[in-house]
Formats: sequence, structure tokens, C-alpha cells
Amino acid sequence: MIKNIKKSYEHTIYASYAGAITQAVVNNFTPLLFLTFAATYGLSLEKITLLTTVNFFVQLLVDLVSVKLVDRIGYRPAIVAAHVFAAAGIAGLAVLPQMFSHAYTGIMVSVILYAVGGGIIEVLVSPIVEACPTEKKEAAMSLLHSFYCWGQVFLVLVSTLFFAVFGIENWRILACLWAVIPLLNTLYFMMVPIFPIVEEHEKLSLRGLFRRNVFWLLMVIMVCAGASELAMSQWASAFVESALGISKTMGDLAGPCAFGALMGIARALYGKFSERIPLKRFMLGCALLCIVCYAAASLAADPVVGLIGCAVCGFSVGIFWPGTFSIAAKSIPGGGTAMYALLALAGDIGCSGGPTVVGMVANAAGGALRTGLLAAMVFPVLIFFGICLVRKG
Repeated sequence: MIKNIKKSYEHTIYASYAGAITQAVVNNFTPLLFLTFAATYGLSLEKITLLTTVNFFVQLLVDLVSVKLVDRIGYRPAIVAAHVFAAAGIAGLAVLPQMFSHAYTGIMVSVILYAVGGGIIEVLVSPIVEACPTEKKEAAMSLLHSFYCWGQVFLVLVSTLFFAVFGIENWRILACLWAVIPLLNTLYFMMVPIFPIVEEHEKLSLRGLFRRNVFWLLMVIMVCAGASELAMSQWASAFVESALGISKTMGDLAGPCAFGALMGIARALYGKFSERIPLKRFMLGCALLCIVCYAAASLAADPVVGLIGCAVCGFSVGIFWPGTFSIAAKSIPGGGTAMYALLALAGDIGCSGGPTVVGMVANAAGGALRTGLLAAMVFPVLIFFGICLVRKG
């Protein structure tokens, strides 16, 4: 069994899938505990909000540092260390607040630890899967990113069930249980084969990468991919409740939860039928669908139409992130770690900037979230024209 694990690239892909699930736990578990932290430790809304800001800021820094550092220390030590950081941070939520005079310090240390792990995982799992000797690389990449979506849905459902059965006061036990996933995957990644991402003599320098016009075009597409996804998903709950007048419970299930599930379905479906559907054509179709979804959510008078627009938007954005990685791998074969790290950085900038644009425009329009989401339509529009240019390039 162990000999098979050490030789089979399929196990490398499975370990990467588990890495994507770990990343979903990193980004989505703590937000489930925000109100609990506020009540238990007396934290203000400002301090709670800072936890999310620090998480993604640290991941941005890790993306940037990975451009040079990962190639020096090697992929296996880096991905193993990433899972150790993630496990320590998730489990640390249950332990570290009691070890500091101020519980908030312990929570923040935990956030920084798992953010470092999540950032490294985000940078490495895509090129690790891309390097595996499989003929269906676009399918593998799409399936890889679908596991982030399934991980997010699984996390929410299991956590909700755990809290209902055992009580929210036992959240520390659940934190330790979620930490088992990256801990076991640490051992998995120590055994699976990791193939060369780019041969040393074929690797582009940063200067060579920056001279490629297609690289900058793909960077813009990645920014818009992250923005298109997060602009809707981050504001969906508030939008459904305030602008569409639907109850929060039903809105969360039919809005954000459906958004994540449909995003995972889009990635899984493309992974299954990638041989029949050209990637760029599929991305163009999804960009058009995304534009329609943003228009439906922001302009439709019927709340049901607006709700459908929010949910189906998840399907439309599903291919943007993994699809851009696949296009980059084909368009710039010598890009290596630097290319994947910088594309991840661009995506994370979009993830941060998209919801900010919606909030700023909505605030300027007197709190009208419809107007904010209408402004966010620019992101899928730019993706559409960007893919058209890549097709010509």
C-alpha cells in the first residue's frame, strides 16, 4: 500500500484535493465562530473584522514571498510545512486563547499560523497537480478547485450539525477535529511522488515572465476572477435579506450556500467533460452567464429572479480561477512557481477588491446594494474581453 502511494501520481492528486479542503477549512471555519468569540471573549466588531483582514493579508504576503522562496526550499518541504502551519493554527484556536493574558492575542496568533499554511497551499497545489503526468490536465485542475467548494459546503453542514447536537459551547473540540485533516495530509504529502514543475533549464526568469504580454493579460483576468466570485458571495447574504426581502435562513440556504454548491458543480462538470468542451469557449460562455447573473441580481424587480441570479452566479464563476491557471500553464510553459504564485496573488487581490468595490459603490449610492452589484458587472465583462484577446494571442 505504502509502495503504491510512493509511486502513483493519482495519490499526489488526491493529496492535493485534501489540500484544497484544508484551505476551505482555513478560510471558512473561524467566521462560523465570530459571534461566539464576541460573546465569550468580549470582542468588538472591529476586532472580529480584523481577523478576516489579517487572514487574507498574510496569505497575500505568502503569495509574494513564495515567488522566490519555494524553489529554494523545495516543493515537498514547503507543502508539508504548509499543512503543519494549518493544523497548528486551526487547533490553536482551541488552545492559544487560554495561554495568553488577552484571549484575542491567542486567536490572532492562530489566524496568522493557519493563514501562512493556507497561503502556501494555495500557491503549491495547482502546479503540483499540473506537473502530474496525466493527459487530462484541465480536468484535474478543475476538479482540484471544485474540492475547495465541496470542502466549504461540507464544513458548514458538519459544523452546523455538530453545534446542533453537542452545543456551540463545545466548539473547541470541533476545532481540534478539523485540524486532523491537515495533520493527516501532512503524512500523505510526505509519501506521495512530487514531479518537477518545470525543468531547471526550461524555467523562465522573472524578467522573462514579465516580458510576456500574455502574462499581464492573465494577471488581469485573475484579478477579475477573484473579484467576480467574492463580490457576489461575500454580499449575497446581506443582499438577499435587505434588497430582496427574503428571510435570512432561507436566503443563506438559497443564496450563499447554493452559490458555493453550484460553483463546485461547475468545476466538477468541466472536470468530467473537459475533453468535449474547449476551455476558452467554456470560459467565454461562463463570462456571459456571469454578466447576466449580475444583471438579474441588481436589476430584476422580482425577488425570485434576483435570488436565482445570486445562486447561478456561483456556477458561472466556477471555471474562472482554475481555467486561468490551465491557460497560463499552456501559454507560458516555463512560468514555474513564480507564475503560479503571482497569479494566486492577483486572484487574492481580486478577492479583496471585488467586495470592497461593491461596498464603496453601494455606500455612495445611499446603501443601495443593487447599485454596488451592478458596478461589479465590470469584472466578468473584462474577463470576457480578456479571454478573447488570449484566443488571438
